Amino acid sequence: MLPPHLRHLNFQTVKSFIIKFKWRILLIAIVLYAGSKTYDYFFPAADKAGGPTTVTTIVVEKKDTPLIIEATGTIVSNGIVDIRPMVTNTVAKIHVKDGQEVKAGDLLFTLDNRNDTANYERLKALAEDAQKQYLRAKELVAKNFISKAGLETSMANARSAQAAARSAEVQLSYDSIRSPIDGRAGIVNVFPGSLVQASNVVSTATNSTGTSSVGAMVTITQLNPINVQFVIPEKDIPILLENQLDGEPLSVKVTVGDSGKRNYEGKVLVIDNQVDPSIAAVRVKAQIPNDAMTLLPGQFARVSLVANTLKDALSVPSQAVVMNPKGRFIYIVDKDNKAIFKPVKVVYEYQGTSVITGIEAGDKVVVEGKQNLRPGGKVREAKSKTADAQNTPVADKK
Repeated sequence: MLPPHLRHLNFQTVKSFIIKFKWRILLIAIVLYAGSKTYDYFFPAADKAGGPTTVTTIVVEKKDTPLIIEATGTIVSNGIVDIRPMVTNTVAKIHVKDGQEVKAGDLLFTLDNRNDTANYERLKALAEDAQKQYLRAKELVAKNFISKAGLETSMANARSAQAAARSAEVQLSYDSIRSPIDGRAGIVNVFPGSLVQASNVVSTATNSTGTSSVGAMVTITQLNPINVQFVIPEKDIPILLENQLDGEPLSVKVTVGDSGKRNYEGKVLVIDNQVDPSIAAVRVKAQIPNDAMTLLPGQFARVSLVANTLKDALSVPSQAVVMNPKGRFIYIVDKDNKAIFKPVKVVYEYQGTSVITGIEAGDKVVVEGKQNLRPGGKVREAKSKTADAQNTPVADKK
């Protein structure tokens, strides 16, 4: 017998009730479904019906792992010199060509030196004459023909004349402009007959009108070796300084361009002595060989800095790490081929590899197939492609 309050229920009553409260009923169904799935996710069944789950595993081993910091930077020259005149003069001869490789001391330009040469020769002759008069005065003093005061005056005149001759020689040397460093010349911005003036203003214009008066006659850029300058976040500075105390320079690997086909290896030259507060980073400069002259200042570079080495670290593929609201976990296969859900801490991650703590060397970690696993579930190792290839029958040749 039905209870009294249910005897009056019929199809029309139930239908009208459902139509009236259809959205509430739908919401309750969704909540119940979501709650069921959430419960299964956080509290999975240990003994799930069905066969073992096929997985791929690796055995964890201890090994040294380099701690790499990636950054972006710019290729900069090891030395750049803007060649400018020390005196106002006209260019008599140009000895360098656009893009020419030069050595330190190579003659680049010769200015009109006629006036300076004549002045030097005149002062040099006066210095030689003053020196002869001084020697003659020494002989006369020995014979008591002149006083010692006259000898001292003659000596002062000789020294003054020699100093004037040396000054004229220095002035004459300004008419021969030489390269102070080894490097490659840029675009020559002057021509024979151009008037150049002594100036401290550096102009980067490449036309002759703009550079012949106040700018560089030519720029010498050292390309081999060449430097790369980049910044390291403030949080990574202790790692850099700690490793720098060992005395060994830090290693870098540099790639330039989108292809990244060529890698350049070098060493860190200097870590700046202050942090830029505007970007919370410190500048670092490293030097790399450029024998093929394929790198030019101003190029964008990607830098991988080996900041330290983690000794005897336990590393696994990053895809083996499972993340959920409670933290990070991995699945370990025990001796009974059952999956164990184990919490871990990721110490360092780089290019698909994670260094973790919370496991032991020799543990078998699940890499693929973990999405179908439950703690305590049975697992079996997937056959490798090599084994499948060996087991595949080969047709006999006829």
